[in-house]
Amino acid sequence: MLTRGQRILQKIAASLAVVTAQVAVAWLVFVGSALLFFWMATEVFVEQEKDLDQAAFALAGDITTPETTSFMYFVTFFGSKNFLIYGSLGLALLFLLFQRWRFYSLKVVAISATTTLFNQTMKWLFNRPRPETAFLEQSGNSFPSGHAMIGGAFWGLLVYLIWTNVRQKWLRWLLSGLLVCWILLIGFSRVYLNVHYASDVLAGWGAGLFWLMIALFLLKRLQQRAGPNVKQQVEQNVGE
Repeated sequence: MLTRGQRILQKIAASLAVVTAQVAVAWLVFVGSALLFFWMATEVFVEQEKDLDQAAFALAGDITTPETTSFMYFVTFFGSKNFLIYGSLGLALLFLLFQRWRFYSLKVVAISATTTLFNQTMKWLFNRPRPETAFLEQSGNSFPSGHAMIGGAFWGLLVYLIWTNVRQKWLRWLLSGLLVCWILLIGFSRVYLNVHYASDVLAGWGAGLFWLMIALFLLKRLQQRAGPNVKQQVEQNVGE
């Protein structure tokens, strides 16, 4: 029979184990995403490697049908500039309707805006032209993919919010898994439609996750430095 003190120690140990596991996963994602981006940048601009991009285009060509193309046009919209602008604002407004989630509206707007700025800056720096075989005309440079980077950060933020707020374990895993598949599908739609190389998409995912991790960390530190009641203060000001 465990004493009360032993039960408390067990709960503390279990909580520490969860926190330690979360920190380890966060570091793994952070380092892995950075390595993925730099690997793709090296392959494209230093090694001049094209095998990956050619293989991805060949795979997309093998499964090309009118029905699949229509579906990919539908999917790619959810990583587009128009969707992400209104989607981010709409999600922020939705969070404002619920008092306990109002602070999340700041995270959505801040992460979406900074990721967009980061992506456009890198496109300008790397200055890689888009594929000439694109199914539709797209403006701007190719590396890294904005759909993969900005969309990955937006949908990745939803994964984070679900993982940290949904209590039912099975539902948390289900929703997170579906969103991860959705992120992958949006990225693949860019390769299928020939508006991005596969290396653009992989670099976009890497840069998007990398910046998402940094932004979440900075926002959390900002909240802590502002004081323990910053969340309540923000909610009160927004509600006035």
